[in-house]
Amino acid sequence: QVQLVESGGGLVQAGGSLRLSCAASGIIFSINGMGWYRQAPGKQREFVAAFSSGGTTNYADSVKGRFTISRDNAKNTVYLQMNILKPEDTAVYYCNADSQIGPRRYWGQGTQVTVSS
Repeated sequence: QVQLVESGGGLVQAGGSLRLSCAASGIIFSINGMGWYRQAPGKQREFVAAFSSGGTTNYADSVKGRFTISRDNAKNTVYLQMNILKPEDTAVYYCNADSQIGPRRYWGQGTQVTVSS
């Protein structure tokens, strides 16, 4: 099992910044990729950013140049730095981890990000 705990969400004005954190525990060695998704009210969950198993990063076009994914391997934590936030970034943000065992995708509980105009 892999457990993921997100933190760092909140309310911010348009143009502001937030940093989300996702701490992983459990069978860490089995993880070959981690990333972030988001889900706005009435919409499907969508990809935001991720690390691949090779360490490369990928971003959704809508966040390129504004969001940065990073990680601290010593802390088993992945971060999402979000700058120049827009009202359309308002959503519940979910951390995910892909385990080679299964294989299986794990999800965190989500953290709310609200951007006011």
